[in-house]
This record gives sequence, C-alpha cells and structure tokens, in this order.
Amino acid sequence: MTFRDLNLNTQLLNALDDLGFETPTPIQEKAFAPVMSGKDVVGIAQTGTGKTYAYMLPILRMLKYSVQQNPRILVLVPTRELVVQVVDEIEKLSTYINVRITGVYGGTNINTQKQAVSQGLDIIVATPGRLYDLAVSRALQLKSIQKLVIDEVDVMLDLGFRHQLMNIFDILPRQRQNIMFSATMTDEVDQMISEIFIKPQRISIAKSGTPLENIKQYGYKVPNFYTKVNLLEQLLSDKETYHKTLIFVGFKKIADRLFEQLEKKYADEICIIHSNKTQNYRLRSIEQFREGENRILIATDVMARGLDIENISQVINLDTPEYPENYMHRIGRTGRAEKEGVSFVLTTEKEQEHLEAIESLMEMKIEQLDIPSGVEISDQLTPEEQPKVKEINNPHKRPNDEEVGAAFHEKKEKNKKVNLGGSYQRQIKKKYKKPKTKGDKTFNLKHKKRKKR
Repeated sequence: MTFRDLNLNTQLLNALDDLGFETPTPIQEKAFAPVMSGKDVVGIAQTGTGKTYAYMLPILRMLKYSVQQNPRILVLVPTRELVVQVVDEIEKLSTYINVRITGVYGGTNINTQKQAVSQGLDIIVATPGRLYDLAVSRALQLKSIQKLVIDEVDVMLDLGFRHQLMNIFDILPRQRQNIMFSATMTDEVDQMISEIFIKPQRISIAKSGTPLENIKQYGYKVPNFYTKVNLLEQLLSDKETYHKTLIFVGFKKIADRLFEQLEKKYADEICIIHSNKTQNYRLRSIEQFREGENRILIATDVMARGLDIENISQVINLDTPEYPENYMHRIGRTGRAEKEGVSFVLTTEKEQEHLEAIESLMEMKIEQLDIPSGVEISDQLTPEEQPKVKEINNPHKRPNDEEVGAAFHEKKEKNKKVNLGGSYQRQIKKKYKKPKTKGDKTFNLKHKKRKKR
C-alpha cells in the first residue's frame, strides 16, 4: 500500500511527495480509517514508527478551512522539545493547506504565548501545565475543541501529569473525539482509557518491548564510570563510523560529569541536553545535533521519547536503565524509518540485574563484546561508586538501630499535678483576694477609701 491508496487529498499527497514519503508505516496504515471515522482510538506502537503522522494525516484530511478564533484540534505532549517537533511536522504536512498552528510550553514568557493564541488558531500543541495555565487565565478558550490527541501518554503519567490531565479533561467539551498514542500499555494508561474514552478502537502494531529488528545491539561489561569514559573516548575517535552518536545517561549530574570529561577531547563536536538546561540551550543543542554541527549529543531520558532526529548512527547507553522499557525507548532513536541502527549498553556489576531484565523483556540476549585492548581500566571511582564508610564508634548513633528503647517513661513528681479547673482557680483568688474582674478591682479600691474615712 502507498499513501495514494489512502483517502488523502491532493494537498496532503503533494506535501508527502515533497518529504519523499511513499509508503505508510503499519501504524499509519491501520490508524487512518479509525481516526477518520470519528471514534475514540488508542494506538500502541513502538517509538520511531511514525505515530505523529498516523494521527495528523486523517485529522488534516478532515479539517475544514475556518476563520474562527478558538482552536479545534488539541495535541498534548509531555515535553517542550516534543511540542517544537510536532509543530514542525504538522507544518510540513500542511504546506499546501491554510492551517494556523501554535505550540505552547512552560519555561518561556506566558504573555508572549497569550498574544500568540489571541491571534486565532486551528491546532494547538501543548504541554499540560502551560495549557492549563492559559485556559485558567482565560487567554485560551477550549470550548471549540473537536479532537483531543494525547501523544506519549505513558510518559506524561510517569512525569506526574495525571492530575493536570484530569483538570484539562474537565474543561474540554464532552462531545469530542479522543485519540491516544503510546509506546507501552501500562495499568495506569489502561485506567485512564477506561475513565475518559468511550468504546475506543485499539490498534496494536507490535508487542510492547519487542526490539526493532533493524537495530544491532551490543554490550560491554565495564567496571566503573571512568573506564566507561575511556571506552567512549576510543570509540568516538572513529569519526567516520560515529558520525552522529547519541549518548544516554540516567541522571543530570552524571550527564554533566561525562560532558566535562569528553569536552576535553571533543570540545567542538559535543553538546548536552537535560532538564536543568535553559529552553534556548536545549533547543539549540538539538538543532546543532540534527544539522550535524555537533556529532555527539549527551542526553538524559527527557530525550528518549518522541523526538525524531534522522540518521543517528549509534545510541550508546552509558548506564543500563533500571526499567527495561526505558532501554527500548532509548535505542528507538536509531534505526528509524526502516533504516539500520546500532546500539551499545555499558553495564557494571551492580547493573547486571537491569541487563537481565532487559533481555527477559526482549526475549533475546544482547551480544557482549570485549573491551578493546587500548582502553585503560581506571581505578578512580565517582562519589556514587565509592563504598559507604560505616562509623563504628560514633557515640551519637545507637549500636544497633533495630534495638530501639521504649518510648514511654514515668513522669517526674512535679509533672504529676492534676489540673483542678475552675474550682481550683476560685480557691486561689479567694486565698489571695484577687478580684474576678476589672470592675471588682475598682469597686474594692473605692470601698477601701471609704473605710479609711
């Protein structure tokens, strides 16, 4: 089947021709008719299989020209980078269509975005937090939304957006089409579907966690972080083979540490992205990597989902992810659009269990390679890798934390007095002849003066 076999108009076909796309991916082919029908749709497909076009092609096919102020299509995505990417993809598809598109996300001036949405639009792509802020401030009216698309919903729930999503659902029109796409189906995703969707049609292309066949996977058993750095330096020295390499790191601190180490040798060829970087820095790093200005990009898992960067030659996992699904999403950045890709995973002894969980999910073994002879095995350890020192003779610590003394003890004699309440207070006042009120005090003074006279 080709795109011409689908019910697409000339404008969309011309845009696809300009992009060089002829054949739809399985998810694009199977999702087209259900989305066109107007029914609620849930699509499960691996990352890198073209889910964005799977829902946007039928939506743009049905979207009629309008000059109304409020948007009719709402696309929710988990990260700022995905907003930028999805807007860019929609603009490519709508080259020959008169469609107004705006993307909004946090981390930038909300007043600028209020001004942008006030100009009128047809499609809005947003992160949940910023969309809700705009809606609550009444800068954006959602009463005309006809279709709601939730892309990478499992990531949104992982990032803690459930509460914000439910708030958004409450202010959307009840009569709308719900479309949800995800790479994995979890219990939390399934629960949201049962709460929000009405008899959705489910489309599943592949088993969750199935590795893409066109990605060659390899692994190295490495003792520690600095040996991993030495291995990376040797691998990356082959500029022809590693011409567009994406390195995933589990934590921001480790990502910065790796960047400092590799920057010494590859200063003009490397960039980094994680959530502590400013929005402009993140977008600039992605663009420089996409355009080939930098051939090495270090990223945390904020990059692992949804972002589409073409022709990534290798994905290197500096660490072995604790959750096997994260590994699948990471390596899905290469081998996209039916092209071949290569991935590496570096595993320490402590991460061996994580590797076994990944192999169990994929139902296959990752081929292990020997560390090249020229790589120095380092003895230096990071603070996280250093063994924790136990303070044996610390007088401020109990000898055994499990043996805790009783919390109850008898009160001292002076604290055993009983509160006698009002009667006790009256007795005290009577004893010391204190007046009950200010009025009594005045009366007593006058009474004493009269007696003296």
